[in-house]
Order: sequence, then structure tokens, then C-alpha cells
Amino acid sequence: MTVSLFDQFMSPTYLGIPLLALALTLPWVLYPSPTVRWLSNRLLTLQGWFINRFTQQILMPLNMGGHKWALLLTSLMVFIITLNILGLLPYTFTPTTQLSLNLGLAVPLWLATVLIGLRNQPTAALGHLLPEGTPTPLIPILIIIETISLFIRPLALGVRLTANLTAGHLLMQLTSTAAFALLCSSPTVALLTTGLLFLLTLLEVAVAMIQAYVFVLLLSLYLQENV
Repeated sequence: MTVSLFDQFMSPTYLGIPLLALALTLPWVLYPSPTVRWLSNRLLTLQGWFINRFTQQILMPLNMGGHKWALLLTSLMVFIITLNILGLLPYTFTPTTQLSLNLGLAVPLWLATVLIGLRNQPTAALGHLLPEGTPTPLIPILIIIETISLFIRPLALGVRLTANLTAGHLLMQLTSTAAFALLCSSPTVALLTTGLLFLLTLLEVAVAMIQAYVFVLLLSLYLQENV
């Protein structure tokens, strides 16, 4: 039973070939391409409105130097939110439940923000390791603590996204298993459990969108400190 619960998080294979690359490229096919007509359809209009609103929200606290990251941050947001929501469909695989993938996204982007800060303003970037007005005996300890917290940031980004999605998927599977088990013995309780499963599904859709937004928002905050 324990093994079967976590089987849903295993990377699918076909004839020994991992299908993770297919799962990562499929979401881009689902989005409509821009039209050459003067008037777009409702789907393209809604898509453009969502991307514009999100880009404005993310770039609001950043100065002009950080606006160069607009395309990257917006594409990352759309990519993660699509993977998260598609993973809620039956018989699908959620790549963002893999810690390796999330760290593969978090570590390079976090490292890029740190390197940008060290290149553009090295004094201010190193100054974050030591708050102003720190007593002299606490200087070595605070430098060590701030350095550790700096290197923990990408790990926290990846673990947060992985843990929230994994916990939600496990909770949905346990609830659905309980509903099937109670269907014959207690139909009333099974019906109530099914209603709870429906509410959990709505909650997971919200979590999928919120976690994608939090992932990109934290990256923009890290960028704000170094630009």
C-alpha cells in the first residue's frame, strides 16, 4: 500500500525510454499561437490579459534593470502553472513533483541573481551578509548565518514546490481510495467523501496556481536584492 501511493510520482517510461521530456514539452503545444488578424478570439485575449497582468505584478517592485527578466519570469510562471494543473488530470504525470526538476529550475536562476548582484554592485551584495549596526562580537556568527541562509534559498524554492504538490496528490489519492472502499458498505459516507474529494480538487487547483506564483515571486525578490 505504501509503495502504491508513491507510484504516481515515478517518472513514466515507455520501452525503457523516460517520458519526462515529453511531459515537459507537451504544455507548450496546448497554448494557442498569436494570430495575424486585427481582432483576436476570446481565448487569445484572455491569455494576453493574464500574461500582461502577471508581468506588471511581478515587475512592479523591480527597477528598470530587472525588467530584462520579464520574458523569463513570465514564461517560467506559465510553464510551472501549466505543469501543476495538468498533473491534476487522471492518468497524468506531474513533473513538478520531482525534486530534481524543481532544483534544476531554482538553482541556476538563483545563482544568476547572485552573480548579477556580485557583478553590478559587489559591495551591496556582500553587505547583505552583515546587517548594519551589528555588535562586533556577533559579526562572525551573523556572517555564517546569512551565508547559510543565502545558500538555502534555492533548496527552499524546490522543496516548497515539491512538498506542496506531493502532499496534495497524496491526500487526494487517500480520499478517493476511501470513497471507493466505503461505496458498498456505507454509500452515504462515500458520498460525503466524494464531496470532500471535490473540494480537495478545487483546493489543489488553487495550490497549483499559488505555488507557481510564489516560486516566481521569490525569484523576483531575490533579483530585486541584486539589481
